[in-house]
Amino acid sequence: MLVLAHSGITLGAAVLISGAVAAKLPAPASPLKRLSSWLTQMAKRIDIRLLFIGALLPDIIDKPLGQLILRGSISNGRIFAHTLLFFIIIALAGLYIYRKRQKLWLLVIAFGVLVHLALDAIWEVPETLLWPLYGLAFPREDLTEWLPETLSTLIKNPAVFIPELIGAVIVIAFICFLIRRKKMLAFIKCGQID
Repeated sequence: MLVLAHSGITLGAAVLISGAVAAKLPAPASPLKRLSSWLTQMAKRIDIRLLFIGALLPDIIDKPLGQLILRGSISNGRIFAHTLLFFIIIALAGLYIYRKRQKLWLLVIAFGVLVHLALDAIWEVPETLLWPLYGLAFPREDLTEWLPETLSTLIKNPAVFIPELIGAVIVIAFICFLIRRKKMLAFIKCGQID
């Protein structure tokens, strides 16, 4: 997956979960108003910017590290931050912070990381998902044609371009939501949408 799938589908999943949690509230008649209501309720509890960061964090860490800095030794863009261990550390730290200070920010990031791992189908590479149980080495990849191969896969592989399209629709809908409410700058500065 790429940026739009990770960020958009993570936001969509969070809104749907928020809606399921808020199912006790009276639902607006139209589905769009219902989604808007769920998004607004969710944004009162969490900073959606952190959700986007969590959704992209494994790639933010691993792509430069494994494909540029450690290219000679690791040569893989899915390494440490694509492991279950990374998610567990963030989730446990998030639970600790929540219990001590009632702050959700790190749990929001952990949710984004979890969705990222699911969208990457990282279970298909158990040496990465369960690292270091299978040893300390990560599977090596040939990165000489990484960018052209990524772009080709984006165009030709439905397992990649369909999630990207879904993510794009969600991100565009979110941007339109912010523009209609005149909250784009407030969202960028403070994470506020209401």
